[in-house]
Amino acid sequence: MKIFKIVPLSKEYANRIRANKKDNYGHEVVEQLAHGLGPCRISLKPFVPGVDKRLLFTHSPFTIANAYDQPGPVFIHAEEIDEYADIYRFPPEIKADKKHFHLTLIGYDKVQMMVYTKLVGDEDIDNLIERIFNENSAVAYLHARSAEACCYICKIERL
Repeated sequence: MKIFKIVPLSKEYANRIRANKKDNYGHEVVEQLAHGLGPCRISLKPFVPGVDKRLLFTHSPFTIANAYDQPGPVFIHAEEIDEYADIYRFPPEIKADKKHFHLTLIGYDKVQMMVYTKLVGDEDIDNLIERIFNENSAVAYLHARSAEACCYICKIERL
């Protein structure tokens, strides 16, 4: 039984950022050759350093302005790319690379208040997500974030 789904940034949102050359905060979008793995917040695949062109901009994954609204830097491919499609499991390329992707899961309730945090560490993230949703009814959704840079990677919704 599926109990969660992964929600990447949408192609529509990314296309608007590409077309406007500005993010929702009025900051100029920066295009650069990837020098890190990222990942792309649309495809949820790592970048190929020195090969992929990426766009850097400020993004907030929240809809309610409050103390937990955390705008920050994210990367997407410079060219249009398909959204992550295997939405009932965490992106395997990120999951498998624990050396480069140190992750934390942060849980929020329905009014966007933080109610849970957990470093993923060596745990299987798919099993951890299921356990969090099964054991914490107050968690409406999770954010996967870099445990080192704190930047947003994707949203994980309870089904």
